[in-house]
Amino acid sequence: MDEIRLARDVAAEILSHARRKPDEECCGLLVGRCGVLTRALPALNAAEQRAMSYEIAPKELFCLMREIREAGLELLGIYHSHPNSDNQPSARDIERAYYPDAAYFILSPRTDAPEPIRAYSIRDGRWTKLEIKIQN
Repeated sequence: MDEIRLARDVAAEILSHARRKPDEECCGLLVGRCGVLTRALPALNAAEQRAMSYEIAPKELFCLMREIREAGLELLGIYHSHPNSDNQPSARDIERAYYPDAAYFILSPRTDAPEPIRAYSIRDGRWTKLEIKIQN
């Protein structure tokens, strides 16, 4: 996987989510079909230190996964923001990349960020940047 397709409105939605509370990491799931991310499922950040990490509570994750399955969609991506650093995978992001088939989107809430949305494939402790193709 060298590229990922993302619906334009979903890109705007997740960036807006990151900018609502720019000092805290936001998080959520990205779903779709046939390799195109067509819907964002925002989640609450349950981490104790939301300025430095994110975590989706197990109960909420379970409910989101059920919603994905019932809608006949696929989990294709996971997103979160980095309010205090560059939007590339941190050591913690790499360590907690539990879904190797999903694309990991890291957002920058900064309005001056050169690439406010970046996506990565994270497998076996290594990451590769993905090209994001915006779809209408």
